Amino acid sequence: MSAEAIAPPWMHELVTAQQYDSWSAEQCAGIEIVDGMIVVSPSASKRHNRIARVVANALDAAARPEWNADTDFDLRLQDVPLLNRRPDVIVYRADTLDVSPTRPEHVIMVAEVVSPGSETTDRIVKLDQYAKAGIQFYWRIEQALTGIPIVYTYVLDKAATKYRETEVFTGVVTTAAPFPVTIDLTKI
Repeated sequence: MSAEAIAPPWMHELVTAQQYDSWSAEQCAGIEIVDGMIVVSPSASKRHNRIARVVANALDAAARPEWNADTDFDLRLQDVPLLNRRPDVIVYRADTLDVSPTRPEHVIMVAEVVSPGSETTDRIVKLDQYAKAGIQFYWRIEQALTGIPIVYTYVLDKAATKYRETEVFTGVVTTAAPFPVTIDLTKI
């Protein structure tokens, strides 16, 4: 059976930034664009979504007025070939609230909640892409077997355009970067 018989033809065509920008929010939901190709993501679990929301709410409450934290919206890493990601949590400049697309220069931090099927992408691929885009902080949140998430925090080494692991938290995150925040993940 050919790939065309399994997936619709539109999934085999390169998407340009101009095309993507003409799509509705509904058309963009649940997909990322990698090297111009559509990558469909399955719906996240309730646990995954709750972790992302708790982290985003805590970051938003702790942020200085010039920063906002939100969940699940497009981050345009590059235009050609088109590379759009949908971080689980994103901390961006408040003055860019109505600017679209959101670009790396608007962002200080992203966090990804690792789920079955996203391990390699969240641990390796996105870590590299976000670093190359110049995003200062990256958090990787692992859903541990204990039920209490483990948070790995990274800071960008700008000279090497790679992340350096800084701290690992289980249960309660207490850190000063990107700004002072405490997040209790024991109640997830």
